[in-house]
Amino acid sequence: MNRSDLTRRGFLSAVGLSAAGAGCLSIPHALSASESSAGKPNVLLIMTDDQGWGDIHSHGNDLIDTPVLDRLAASGARFDRFYVSPVCAPTRASLLTGRYHLRTAVHGVTRGYETMRSEETTLAEILRAAGYRTGCFGKWHNGAHYPQHPNGQGFDEFIGFCAGHWNNYFDATLERNGKPFKAQGYITDALTDYAIEFIRSNRDRPFFCYVPYNAPHSPWQVPDRYFDKYKARGLDDTTACAYAMCENVDDNLGRLLQTLDQLKLAGDTIVLFLTDNGPNSDRYNGDMKGRKGSAHEGGIRVPLFVRWPGRIEPGRVIQPIASHLDLLPTLAHLCGAPLHVEKPLDGKNLASLLEGDGRDWPDRMIFTHWGNRGSARTQRWRAHVQGQKWELYDMIADPGQKNEVGQEHPAVLKKLRAAYERWYKDATKDGFDPIPTSVGCPESPEVVLPGHEAFLMPEAGDGISYVGKSGWANDWVTNWTSVEAYPSWEIDVVREGNYEITLMYTCAEENLGAKIQVEAGGKKIGGIVDRAHDPEPLPSPDRVPRKEVFEKVWAPLNLGIMRLPQGRTQLCVKALTIPGETVMDLKAVHIKRVD
Repeated sequence: MNRSDLTRRGFLSAVGLSAAGAGCLSIPHALSASESSAGKPNVLLIMTDDQGWGDIHSHGNDLIDTPVLDRLAASGARFDRFYVSPVCAPTRASLLTGRYHLRTAVHGVTRGYETMRSEETTLAEILRAAGYRTGCFGKWHNGAHYPQHPNGQGFDEFIGFCAGHWNNYFDATLERNGKPFKAQGYITDALTDYAIEFIRSNRDRPFFCYVPYNAPHSPWQVPDRYFDKYKARGLDDTTACAYAMCENVDDNLGRLLQTLDQLKLAGDTIVLFLTDNGPNSDRYNGDMKGRKGSAHEGGIRVPLFVRWPGRIEPGRVIQPIASHLDLLPTLAHLCGAPLHVEKPLDGKNLASLLEGDGRDWPDRMIFTHWGNRGSARTQRWRAHVQGQKWELYDMIADPGQKNEVGQEHPAVLKKLRAAYERWYKDATKDGFDPIPTSVGCPESPEVVLPGHEAFLMPEAGDGISYVGKSGWANDWVTNWTSVEAYPSWEIDVVREGNYEITLMYTCAEENLGAKIQVEAGGKKIGGIVDRAHDPEPLPSPDRVPRKEVFEKVWAPLNLGIMRLPQGRTQLCVKALTIPGETVMDLKAVHIKRVD
């Protein structure tokens, strides 16, 4: 049976897998390289994190140097009005699936709300089924656990991190296909090294190389030579560091393109560059309204440059509005990859705009939602809502959104508002129930439940809390002062078996002695916090005081072996006694299958 003719569900039935085991299945290769890859272009897709439209020299910013991006923009097609989501994880989910992020279950950036349902079909799965070798190098941010992990969503090779941000950019601890290791040097340089290694090792077959850099997302860290250059231009520390990080990305983009030249692959490779949302500070952004997190133009309009020598005319400027939703159907078409997807796509194939004149391209609506705000965008109009307040802007006459014109054009606002409300109702119809963490997948014998993914009972702040107010990536459980309070995680044990339970913690000497119990699936296992471990945070070379937590070295508290039955349950960590002021600070729970 040909894999390309099967849906995921049909494939599972065909091979006779149980429902529990199906949750851990990764899509296999459909065809060998020799059968399916002849004449297919490579794809190099680069996306940066929190780099705004204005963080590019050729977009009118004389304070930043991005010569490689400027050349890339001139050597292929540049989209004049290209849109993404207001923040990181939603953009990634839409880019990878061609579907609005709300349909994929992604509705936040932390606490597991950034996790994409594994049933979604990604661009990596589509290209891998067509004979491509697939690699992701950087920030994933659409699920930290298999099968939502990159290796479960179509990527043969993953090097990077899965959370919304990382804590240190020098000699960072990254993961390679689920296993942590210590990278060397500055993180953007290191990720580029791994991407180049992937390109070189797959030069003789088509590859999809996805490089989602985490710069210039905070924390604000960058090598001296970049930072000093922009401080010498009289910029404040935040802007100087943002521009420095962007120039470092530009240099590394140059290294990637040079590798394609050296391997004589440039003519056979589609190169794309975009960013994931507007700028993460108040800096130059083309006089647009809004920044990261906003549903206004400045929060979601970003660059998209596409180069394919011999196929896409250099210097082409594409005026019709387009979005991240469009990249999956476009690249599948350009790569000759069959679009075997179960769920309907929201994106459109942009090939006629890239290679033809696009003369008959119809107007469309592109929707945006984040928090209590959203927008509907056509070629001319932007309708924006925040709370219950609707506004309308004429984006051709007033690209800076200086004048609200809803009263002058009530019929237009009514039409766009009605379309947005219909879309939102449809996009959210599957709801946002928590996606449980799969435990016991053969592909992932050890699972780490991080503190920031815990649900705090009875609620955060009532005898227990995260370090940060919202439980951002890399936070932990702290201020644990009540035996009535506890963290819990939704888990799905896909294979009954014996599992070793280890807590990663810190605890000061004066707070030792708390009796701990882990409960899951009707089973219990306990221990006592009897060893002090209260280190200072690791030093971090920040240019600007950080909002994120600092890194620490955590101690293991091994509780022993627990037999977990198959099925969905909650794993809870409870304090039975608290002889000191607090129980401990809890970073994570490690669950390792030992059968």
